[in-house]
Amino acid sequence: MKAHELSFWAATATPYTPNQPLVGEHRGDVVIIGAGFSGLSTAFHLKQADPGCEVIVLEAEYVGYGASGRNGGFAMTVFGVSLTVTHMLHGTERTREAYHYMVDAVTYLEQLVQEHRLNCDFRRSGFLRVATTPGYVRRIQEEIDLALRLGLDGIEWWDKRQVQDAVHSSRFLGGWWEPRCALVNPIKLVRELKRLAEAKGARVYERSPVIAVRRRHGGVTVETNQGRVLAEKVVFATNAWSHHFPWVRRLQVPAWTYMVATEPLTPEQWQTLGWEKGMGIEDARNLIHYFRPSPDGRLLMGGGPVRLSFGSRPAPDRDASALRHLEQFIHTLFPSLTPLRLTHHWGGPFSATLDLVPAIGYVQDRRGIYNVGCIGHGVSLMPSNGRILAALALEQETQHTALWFVRRRVWPWPPEPARWLVSHLVKGYLSLEDRWYERKGLGPRNA
Repeated sequence: MKAHELSFWAATATPYTPNQPLVGEHRGDVVIIGAGFSGLSTAFHLKQADPGCEVIVLEAEYVGYGASGRNGGFAMTVFGVSLTVTHMLHGTERTREAYHYMVDAVTYLEQLVQEHRLNCDFRRSGFLRVATTPGYVRRIQEEIDLALRLGLDGIEWWDKRQVQDAVHSSRFLGGWWEPRCALVNPIKLVRELKRLAEAKGARVYERSPVIAVRRRHGGVTVETNQGRVLAEKVVFATNAWSHHFPWVRRLQVPAWTYMVATEPLTPEQWQTLGWEKGMGIEDARNLIHYFRPSPDGRLLMGGGPVRLSFGSRPAPDRDASALRHLEQFIHTLFPSLTPLRLTHHWGGPFSATLDLVPAIGYVQDRRGIYNVGCIGHGVSLMPSNGRILAALALEQETQHTALWFVRRRVWPWPPEPARWLVSHLVKGYLSLEDRWYERKGLGPRNA
């Protein structure tokens, strides 16, 4: 896929020329597979902690080709799939610790942006999770009650009037408001992280797909289609593409979600929406919808249908049924915008572990390090995880390497075809629950 076809972000970005591919044999201390948020952040933090460390980054396509260049640009405090699920599966203390890590992750991303003058349209716009049925009202209120019991601050319930004052949609019946979340342009952010890593001395090779990773005495050998790297450590910063590598194949499964961008709205159309804060918004579904304004005045919306892959085959990057679903959903939420032309449609994967929270650690021994399980919330998570991956590669103990989700036991997904069956069963249950909540339609008809 050509860079400008990847997503709305890539199509509207400045022209980009990838680095040269890796050719021949190279030596380094740490080789990183994947030039997304986590891979480039890891390279930057490795060079920052140890300027003499020889760091090589290998990217199969070009910087931002993966999820880092295709997402909605929400820098959030959500860890895993939700606060409620994390608490149910992992308990009170771990949920509290994970939430505080994500609050710090958003703050840390803002510090990186400010300190290094990253040109990525970063804006602390806040985050609103809206309820579109009475059942979703109860779900959000119960999650806010849980947050308060856990001692988490900065979260409040907005009633129907407050939500509809913030965004004019009669479908919104209340919501979770959290002011500390942010929006970014993800393709700009990932390219800026590349700039930081290279400025520190990391070597980034694009169009260099890895075809084999082998252990050898004293290190690892990583082979590409035109060369190879001999290094002491390898970092799998591959997230949703980890299923291509036997070392980490069963730690996660990829799932594809889709987005659309409208033509730029007129000032009058924005006025009818009343969306003056410009915050990022999600609904309360399991298979969420998420939407935001773009820096150039468009409405971006994603979510809804989720596609799963089988084995190493990816799901399609575009899906006609997802396009129709999102177009209809825009009209359902904002009928004043009808008709409205869609100009971009794209898809991208997120990574899901079996217990629905991120995982970072070593692969068998300390020569291999991995990072999986963004669960669709990687914009703040992955740059922050780069600090942890760098520390693990250098075998340093820090406050972050002591977190419970680092070096934890990860339950593997079963091999195919069982993996495909289990993931579809989970998806099917989540979809049926959404249909039950929405069986009477959205908005005031249910009230």
